[in-house]
Amino acid sequence: MQEPTFNPFTQDELILGIKSNEPKVLKWLYQSQYPKIEKYVAANNGDEDQAKDIFQEAFITVWNNVRSDKFIPENGTAVTGYLYQIAKNKWLDYLRSSKYQKTTNLDTKHDRSEEEEGNSESLQNHMEAEFKKLGENCREILKRFYFQKQTMETIAKAFQWTEATARNNKYRCIQRLKEKMNTLNN
Repeated sequence: MQEPTFNPFTQDELILGIKSNEPKVLKWLYQSQYPKIEKYVAANNGDEDQAKDIFQEAFITVWNNVRSDKFIPENGTAVTGYLYQIAKNKWLDYLRSSKYQKTTNLDTKHDRSEEEEGNSESLQNHMEAEFKKLGENCREILKRFYFQKQTMETIAKAFQWTEATARNNKYRCIQRLKEKMNTLNN
């Protein structure tokens, strides 16, 4: 698919074209934006078929939201940026989903030697001890996110932070815990 090099439509023309199912507008939007999504998905552990599926879902979401006036453009690249963001979020949701997660059954105690069992218990005990040393806010953020499966929005509200602040704090807490665990392995 060849990527058009310029946008022949204003935002108003794009919005009107989407609302009226104008073939030229829909074709341009699809052909100009799909390569970006395909590149993003491929760069993040996906393949061409997955990129097509994600893009189709995002395209339909944008089409529905524009037609129902749930989306109002705020700048000259609003529609294309909105389409990209929805596709990106859908791909990230897929990567976080149980369909994608590769899990291993941890109930294989009978297959481990006593030494491995002891090392595993020691590592778990060390991790629990380091977790307790993190500080109240870090422990609470990580518990809410990983164990209670709360969204960053919910966590941010609980701490009266912005979502970005909550996300940054979660990242810092995880990094701190990883650093402490790495000292054990080195």
